[in-house]
Amino acid sequence: MIRNLPKKHSIPRSFCFFALLAVTASALRAQDWVHIESNVGVTKIRIASADFKPGSTDPKTMPMKFVFDQTLYNDLRYAGVFDVVSKSMIPNTEPGTPQEINLANWAAAPSSAAYVAFGNLSVNGGQLSVQGFLYDTHAQQNAQLLGKQFSDVATVEATRMIAHRFADEIVQQLTGIQGIAETKIYYVSDRSGHREIWSMDYDGFNQRQLTYLHTDSLAPAVSPDNSRVAFSSMGRDGWSIRMYSLILNRMVSFPMWGGTTLSPAWSSDGAKLAYSSARTGNPDIYVCDASGAGSHRITAFLGPNVSPAWNPKTNAQIAWVSGRTKLPQIYVMDTDGSNVMRMTDGGYATSPSWSPNGELLAFAWQRNYGPGVPGSEDIYIMDIASKAWTQLTHDSGANDFPSWSPDNRHIVFQRRENGHTEIWMMLADGTDQQQLTQEGNNLMPDWSWK
Repeated sequence: MIRNLPKKHSIPRSFCFFALLAVTASALRAQDWVHIESNVGVTKIRIASADFKPGSTDPKTMPMKFVFDQTLYNDLRYAGVFDVVSKSMIPNTEPGTPQEINLANWAAAPSSAAYVAFGNLSVNGGQLSVQGFLYDTHAQQNAQLLGKQFSDVATVEATRMIAHRFADEIVQQLTGIQGIAETKIYYVSDRSGHREIWSMDYDGFNQRQLTYLHTDSLAPAVSPDNSRVAFSSMGRDGWSIRMYSLILNRMVSFPMWGGTTLSPAWSSDGAKLAYSSARTGNPDIYVCDASGAGSHRITAFLGPNVSPAWNPKTNAQIAWVSGRTKLPQIYVMDTDGSNVMRMTDGGYATSPSWSPNGELLAFAWQRNYGPGVPGSEDIYIMDIASKAWTQLTHDSGANDFPSWSPDNRHIVFQRRENGHTEIWMMLADGTDQQQLTQEGNNLMPDWSWK
C-alpha cells in the first residue's frame, strides 16, 4: 500500500485512513444477478481468429502481421463474451479474402467456430493496409457480417490500434455492446522516483508517463470525453486537485481552494466534479463545475468523508466513504446530500466505483477487521437495490481501488503482494484475472469512459 512506497512527502492521516487515499489495513461464483447485470457468465460465443495473410513482400509486413495477429487474438479473448478457439485447433491456412475462406473447415471440429475473423495485411512505402472480415460459419447465405478496410503508418502502435478497432467492431456486431479494446487506463506509478500519473492501453501495453511534477500525485480520474485527467497532488500548500490536458499534453490551470483537497470524480456528462476537501476542518464531499466554479459542500457529517463516485447512469446519486461511525463504510446519497443510505454493514469498506449501468457498486472491503482478526482486503460488488454482495478476489494479497470498464464486464484494480503493488484486470465475476503492470509500484487505476 502507499505507506510502504518511498515517501517524498507526508500524507495526511485522513488520506491514509480511507480507500481513495492509502489504506491501513479460486474466485467465488457470482450470484445470478451479477451475471444478468454485467453480462458476464452467460454462454460465450465460439469464435476463431485466423492469422492474417501477408499481402506484400515489404520487410515490415511480417513483423506488423505478427503484432496484429497477436493483438486481435488477445482482444477477443479478453472481451469476456467469446470462447476463442485456440490457435492449435484452427485450420492450417491463412485466408486473406472471402474467396479464400472455406467456412465448413472452420465450423467443423476441432475448431467448431460459429464465427471466424480473417483478412490480409500489407505494408507499402511505409503505409500499413489491413482488410478485415467477420463471417458466420453456419450461414447458408449472407455469411459476411463485417468487411473493413484500415490504413495508417506502419508502426507497432498503429498496427495495435487497428487490431483494437477491428476487435471492437466484432464485439459491437455480435453483442451490440461497445468493446473496450480502444480504451485506456490511467494510474499512479513510482517507477520514475516519484508517484506520477501514467496511462496505458487496456491490456497493459504502451505504458507512458504523463506528469513530471516530481512530487506525490494520486487518484487520477479521466474526463468522459477523454480530454483531461484530474488528480490529487502534493504542492507547497498541501494536497490539491490538479488538471492535465490530454489534448495539449501538459498541465492546465484549476482552482486551489485551500485545505487538503483530494479524490476528484467526474459526472458522466463531464459537467461536474465531486471531491473531498477539508477546507473547513473536517473532510467533506463537495461538488463543482468542470471548470472549478460553483463549488459547494454536500456533506456535513463528523468524521472524514472521501472517495466520491457518481452514478454514471443518472448523475443523480453519489456513493462515498464516510467515517461517521468510526470505521469507514460505503454510503449513497442524492447529489444535494439528501436521502443518505448506508450500503455496507461493518468491517472496513472503501473505494466505491459505480458500474456504467448504474446498478452495481464495486469496492474494497475487509469484512473481518480488527486487531488480531484474520481477514483480507478484497474486491466486492454489490447490487444497489437489494444490497446483495459478491466477493470477487480471494486469498491474493490486498486488493483495492476497483474501476469499471465502459462495457460493464470488466474491473481493473490494484493488488499488493510480496511488497509490490501492481494493476490487475478481471471480469466482473472475478474470473480471468490478468496482471497488467510489472515495474515499480502501480496503483489507483481509473478506466477511461470509451
